[in-house]
Amino acid sequence: MKIMLKQIYRKSWFSTVILGIVLVILSFLSLFVGVIDVTAEELFSGDAASIELFLISRLPRLLAILCTGTGMSVAGLIMQQLCMNKFVSPTTGATISAAKLGILIALVFMPKSTLWSRAIFSFAFALLGTWIFVWFIQRIRFKDTIMVPLIGIMFGNIIGGITSFIAYRYEMTQALSSWETGHFSLVLRGRYEIVYLVVPLLILAFIFANHFNIVGMGKDFSQNLGVNYKAVLFMGLTIAAAITASVVVVVGSISYIGLIIPNMIAMFKGDKIRGTLVDTALAGALFVLVCDVIARLVIAPYELPIALIIGIIGSVLFIGILFRRLKHGRKAIRLGAATEAPCAVAVEKAVPQGGDRA
Repeated sequence: MKIMLKQIYRKSWFSTVILGIVLVILSFLSLFVGVIDVTAEELFSGDAASIELFLISRLPRLLAILCTGTGMSVAGLIMQQLCMNKFVSPTTGATISAAKLGILIALVFMPKSTLWSRAIFSFAFALLGTWIFVWFIQRIRFKDTIMVPLIGIMFGNIIGGITSFIAYRYEMTQALSSWETGHFSLVLRGRYEIVYLVVPLLILAFIFANHFNIVGMGKDFSQNLGVNYKAVLFMGLTIAAAITASVVVVVGSISYIGLIIPNMIAMFKGDKIRGTLVDTALAGALFVLVCDVIARLVIAPYELPIALIIGIIGSVLFIGILFRRLKHGRKAIRLGAATEAPCAVAVEKAVPQGGDRA
């Protein structure tokens, strides 16, 4: 029995190791992709111009890409679990639309606002918009898998319409366009550090992963296990909103990451957040990094917005996931021996030894 458990444990971490190795290799190679050629020999030889370019542009860009990919994918994972729907994400949950509205409000009423001031407005509006969306879907008595994200998309379009009206009214359309399409071309040292907020938020998400699993099973189930449903729900949505706001302020609007990556990982590793969070973060970072390299190479020396590349690839993957969900439901793709149900493991860990299950 112990040997079997060790084999299962090793298999569960095998994909994590592979994703980590591929991410490290591709991250290193991406540092030398750009308009200006920079080689490893120049860096190690102490060439001043190459080192300056590396520290001001290439390294900050890579760190912003990694934080964006990991953050948005984990934010989508948390929202999907809390909303009990695999098609909910910062995109379909109106979180990104609300974050952009917050940035516009900051630009209109605080023209000289700093990046941190815009981030605070963006976070406040992102959290408010996400809470309104969750409040609304909780009051729908009959809802299926597709209807919930459709409601979020419609709500996001309403917020987008309000944002466009305010932008036209105060002649802020050109200023707002910087956040409409996500790109990393303007990421430089001193202008991206706010995205580091993703790191402590990811740690917090991992600590409370089992609580998110339990809350995802419903309010009554959570209360029977002694979990404060509203507090955990608020914490999860706050983490997702803060991650989204920090990314949107620095990079702009990027869709599909939080929708596609958690679904792809769940197909292979199940729905338990603690077991899939690391893989989801690594796969999200790898996905964004690959799309960024493609955006830099397609029409070099010019660069396409990464939101365009992610939109194209993400649309194809989303359609594939949608058809698979409609045909097979939430049945996982098994690569090895069957393991214990992830939700059952989460419940067993949450129930104290000798405790009664209500």
